[in-house]
Amino acid sequence: MYSIIVNKCSGNGKGALIWKQVKKALQTKEIDYQVYFTKRSNHATAIVREINGGVIIVIGGDGTIHEVINGLIGAKTPVGIIPAGSGNDFAKALDIPTNAREALDRILHGKQQAVDIGRINGKCCVTVIGVGFDGKVAQTVNASKSKRWLNVIRFGKLSYVISVFKVLLSYKPVDITITVDGHKEDITNVWLIAVANFPYYAGGMAICPNAKGNDGFLELCVVHGMSRLQFVRAFPGVFKGKHVSHPAVKMLTGKQIEISSSTAMIVHGDGEIIGQTPIKIDVEKEALNVI
Repeated sequence: MYSIIVNKCSGNGKGALIWKQVKKALQTKEIDYQVYFTKRSNHATAIVREINGGVIIVIGGDGTIHEVINGLIGAKTPVGIIPAGSGNDFAKALDIPTNAREALDRILHGKQQAVDIGRINGKCCVTVIGVGFDGKVAQTVNASKSKRWLNVIRFGKLSYVISVFKVLLSYKPVDITITVDGHKEDITNVWLIAVANFPYYAGGMAICPNAKGNDGFLELCVVHGMSRLQFVRAFPGVFKGKHVSHPAVKMLTGKQIEISSSTAMIVHGDGEIIGQTPIKIDVEKEALNVI
């Protein structure tokens, strides 16, 4: 049995349109399913906890996937993704087709693959955990009125760029202490820390291009010691992962990460705000089965 969770609001209504395509395809193929529609924040998490067995299909964006994964803690229920958000970074990392029918066929005929997840403060994240400037931008994007109309004209990624420059005007870097697998280090003037399970976030930015998602490790990107102007100049490189060669960018790899800071830094996971520093992050290998 297929249990389908649909966020009709994903991508400013894209989820509803994609569901119509998927529904028609399922009926044509005479496949049994049960559909659930999310009605509020974190509703997908609650829905998943009521589903017993079978395969869960998610029609939504990274935020909806984040909710579903947090409802599957401790379970091995396979999950299929049909992208319907503005970013779809998880789908991009796994080469899931953006075409709804192709994504559905992959679920119906594809093989399961086990991927890692990151655990932070009782939450599970599957793409990237962002700290500091990153977290503030995610907070601004989620509250942005422009995100809605930019999604309508298929420029949803531009919402992130607009928010970056909005936050840039007032954000102040802070000093941090970071411990990776027992190795402690103090770093000053830190703009952001990205802890990645997969390479992409914010609609295709390759913040940690070498993150694998199935190797039992998390990749870290620490941006520090930059002036505001240097930050602006370095920013475009993140779209292709070229920022990693910048002398003010520190790349690390580990399984257990602890971060504290001189001033509390906002933290997001998969684009959803989940708290602030201090934080502890662990990787759980092959904790999620994706079709």
